[in-house]
Amino acid sequence: MYVGRFVVVGPGIGAYRVSSRSFPNRQVVDRDGALTVGPTPDAPETDNPYIAYNCVREGGDYVVVGNGSQVDPIAEKLDLGYPPRDALAEILLALDYEKDDYDTPRIAGVVGDDEAFIGIVRKDALVVEAVSEPTLVATYEEDDPRAFDLDAETAADAARELYDHEFEHAVCAAAATVGDSVETAFHNGE
Repeated sequence: MYVGRFVVVGPGIGAYRVSSRSFPNRQVVDRDGALTVGPTPDAPETDNPYIAYNCVREGGDYVVVGNGSQVDPIAEKLDLGYPPRDALAEILLALDYEKDDYDTPRIAGVVGDDEAFIGIVRKDALVVEAVSEPTLVATYEEDDPRAFDLDAETAADAARELYDHEFEHAVCAAAATVGDSVETAFHNGE
């Protein structure tokens, strides 16, 4: 099944995977402490504004994961002391779904040491929920939050687990754990 991009968040852990049929030549890189999705060196040129963005970034005592430009302002709101649910809801509502050919939803999660929140803004709804177990939301097919069986306990294992998941067209994945410190990792395939 093709679900597009997806996030999985739970207390203490969050991960994100790019799955793409249209723009598979992408990778995750560490850029000044944020994990950034961008084109590979051999990617064809494009003017698509939705293929490069921070996908994992710290904000306050939290980490934000997501599929687009919403990650940065959510993290900035958290830096200002906004409650995670409010930061997620406000920014998703303000930026709305992507105005591309597919009306691609924006998805994001906020992960703290002992709490997590997941959100999606689609053409027909805005959903933001507190979650107590690993929960998935995707841009297509799986666009309502649902429980997800995530076995990983480290950021590196979470990135690899999402990359290896059976959903089709894996491109790259990134993850973070939040505890006494924040650990991030990414996996760009073999």
